[in-house]
Amino acid sequence: MASSLLAAALAAAACVVLPAVASASPKARISKSYKLSALRTDIVVASPSMGKNIRVSVLTPRADRGPRSTVYLLDGAGATKGVSDWITKGRAGQFFADKNVNVVLPMGGAGTFYTNWRKRDPKLGKPQWETFLTRELPPLVDKQFNGTGRNALIGLSMGGQAAYTLIARHPQLYTGAASLSGCPPVSGPLNQGYVRTTVAKTGGDANNMWGPPGSRSWRAHDPVMHLDALRGKHLFLSAGSGAIGPLDLAPRTGDDMPQEAVNASGSALELGAYRCSLEFAVQLRQAGIAYTDGFRLIGTHSWPYWRQDLPLAWATVSRGL
Repeated sequence: MASSLLAAALAAAACVVLPAVASASPKARISKSYKLSALRTDIVVASPSMGKNIRVSVLTPRADRGPRSTVYLLDGAGATKGVSDWITKGRAGQFFADKNVNVVLPMGGAGTFYTNWRKRDPKLGKPQWETFLTRELPPLVDKQFNGTGRNALIGLSMGGQAAYTLIARHPQLYTGAASLSGCPPVSGPLNQGYVRTTVAKTGGDANNMWGPPGSRSWRAHDPVMHLDALRGKHLFLSAGSGAIGPLDLAPRTGDDMPQEAVNASGSALELGAYRCSLEFAVQLRQAGIAYTDGFRLIGTHSWPYWRQDLPLAWATVSRGL
């Protein structure tokens, strides 16, 4: 009788254990790696959260001086899928070549705000960038590229908003963040309109990202609602007034529109970023949170100014790395 009871107990235990083993979540992994130059390696990450492969560029320094921290560079809404604009337009490779840091540049985030989307969007799908960037990617980078576990974020435009949202929601992971011509706060009609318009430019619907404007999810992704998480962090904010300057008058290649139209559009976009960033700066000051001011009296929403801002942003966030 006792042996029958023991056999029944073991069978019941097996029924409990086996499903738990079968449902173990798959882990992100590097499925491919391409050495494109002495200082650039592209990795393909099989991401369970995204449900697909994500390509990421990693820049490493010219001289290997041992374990190094990591800075994540986030693109704006108009980034191309094949390579980060920070590489092709921002000259990140040249700038970081002599600095002992890993530079991580995810691709394919245009219009997504590098966040976890709540619903599947007909155009953009259901990206889960926050999970990918905060849980899946960092340990892979640290293991593959001799990382120290210390991280910072630098983002432009849409990526600037994402940088502040990510550090506010994951303060244990990042020591600093920089926004170049971004709009970190997302509360209020003007700021919500900026987000919705940015997503719409890529054909997406922001309702599928965070729900209706002003909802709980919007507030959860507003750095202003998490200001205490930013205390002690190395923070940088920059934007131009939208006024056209000498850098806007220099000939440019690759623009489909006449230069006058490009400047007019860039002026309007930067004016919005300037207003929003100043609003955020005031909120930081009122809360007694220190940040480095990079505001400019001239400048449009364009790469000549962001290339100038990058060394200033780096000088700030690098202090925590």
